Amino acid sequence: MAVTGDVGIWVAGILTLAIFSFLYKDNPFYKFAEHLLVGVSAGYYLVQYFFSAAYKKLWVPVFHQGHYILIIGGILGALMFTRLFRKTEWISRYPVAFYIAAWAGYVIPSYIQVRILQQAQATMFNPRGMGLGEIISASVLFAGVATTLIYFYFSAEHKGALKTISRIGITFLMIGFGATFGYNVMGRISLLIGRFQFLFTDWLGIVH
Repeated sequence: MAVTGDVGIWVAGILTLAIFSFLYKDNPFYKFAEHLLVGVSAGYYLVQYFFSAAYKKLWVPVFHQGHYILIIGGILGALMFTRLFRKTEWISRYPVAFYIAAWAGYVIPSYIQVRILQQAQATMFNPRGMGLGEIISASVLFAGVATTLIYFYFSAEHKGALKTISRIGITFLMIGFGATFGYNVMGRISLLIGRFQFLFTDWLGIVH
């Protein structure tokens, strides 16, 4: 057992235990660690976004590279802060409306390409040259997509064959939700294992 002498690791270890103390009950140590995390994160991202957006994408292009058209974007961004005051908050509606419209026009085509067209293409397959396992896998994928889409078809009453197919779609949805939930749980467990490895290896030196 060789406890580290690194001050940073000691601080991280104590704060980790303070967070874990919430498992017993809410207490001042947990609240201190929680507020410290929120405050440090807010300060970090404020500085990060300032240099990545205001400095690199506005100050440098405008005053060092002569792209003066970007001043319009800077003005719209500055007008967002008028929302902080009751008398001028109405002004912020204009940059918000411009931002939503421009972002929607930029994102919608890419989302249609990635989320609809590419996924629809992935469900289509040609059995020629495919093995039996690949054909079964592709068929199950196609059936899952088709029955799930039929489940969300509300223009006709779900009865008869349509009801049966939609129930199959519900089954595929539940399988998908269960797999997603299991993936999230495993991700959280991985984070927990990582914290324990940090405590027992990097901090306390119990495990090598």
